[in-house]
Amino acid sequence: LVSVAKGIENQTLMRMSEVIHDAIPELPDSRLAVLSGPSHAEEVSREIPTAVVAASKLIKTAQDVQRIFMTPNFRVYASADLIGVELGGSLKNIVAIGAGISDGVGYGDNTKAALMTRGLVEITRLGAAMGADPMTFAGLSGMGDLIVTCMSRYSRNRHLGEEIGKGKTLQEALNEMVMVAEGVRTTKSAYDLAKKYRVELPITEQVHKVLFEDKSPKAAVSELMGRGAKIEKWG
Repeated sequence: LVSVAKGIENQTLMRMSEVIHDAIPELPDSRLAVLSGPSHAEEVSREIPTAVVAASKLIKTAQDVQRIFMTPNFRVYASADLIGVELGGSLKNIVAIGAGISDGVGYGDNTKAALMTRGLVEITRLGAAMGADPMTFAGLSGMGDLIVTCMSRYSRNRHLGEEIGKGKTLQEALNEMVMVAEGVRTTKSAYDLAKKYRVELPITEQVHKVLFEDKSPKAAVSELMGRGAKIEKWG
């Protein structure tokens, strides 16, 4: 079974592979994998060169999926870091909402670059606390998926953030969308996971406040910029 779903269940805070195992407890680890990475369907369907990651708890399972899905235009890498690959694919949607908000408000490339870079640090920080390999987030399922989701015109989460940055409420922005922006629910889950694992996620916290506490985007950015001085480090 190969999962391509990206998200974290709100009530249980389970990753999608955990949800699958909960629904099908008899499914062995050797029969479950995930496929994730920067892969907008609009481009994959047009056979535009794309690279993703197949991950499973067992590297042989990941390699089996790799062999099945590899084509001249669809390159698949294998990984045994199931946790990291899943978290990268879900948590990047929160940062994409933040990047979209920045676009909507009218901030420039500097702001967006800062949000993406520090957002990746937050993803790595939470992922490491949950048992992932921090280096996974520097790969396709982490940095790669983050870049495409924050920059692409196809990105639902970036678009949602942009509409909120222009002044719409969350509900108004959602009502105008045909597709689901899964980052909204993922923001709730990540906010709860940060408390559970006692991990500091300032960007996630501010996105949560904008989405669910009616905080103005400019006030959220001001609070982020006004935080105490830090030494830059990874994770």
